[in-house]
Amino acid sequence: MRLVCQVFRSSRKQEMYLYVDKSRGLQDIPDALMAQFGEATPVMVLLLTPEKVLARANVAVVLADIKAQGFYLQMPPTAAELFARDNGRG
Repeated sequence: MRLVCQVFRSSRKQEMYLYVDKSRGLQDIPDALMAQFGEATPVMVLLLTPEKVLARANVAVVLADIKAQGFYLQMPPTAAELFARDNGRG
């Protein structure tokens, strides 16, 4: 599966991102999620393939979520993930 993906950054939560099928945009995002997400600022367009490596997400999960529900929500890192990243382990 190949997918042209648009990534949006949340105006409300640092390091929260929505991945969507670029051709559909934000039309599949539930209103309740958009209310919590805030303004969606486009940050990049990616060609997702099973071979693609993403920094903080498993591409197979991203593709499956976009296919099943119309989006993938990347949450901000946990305290443990931030600690590992800041100490060169993540």
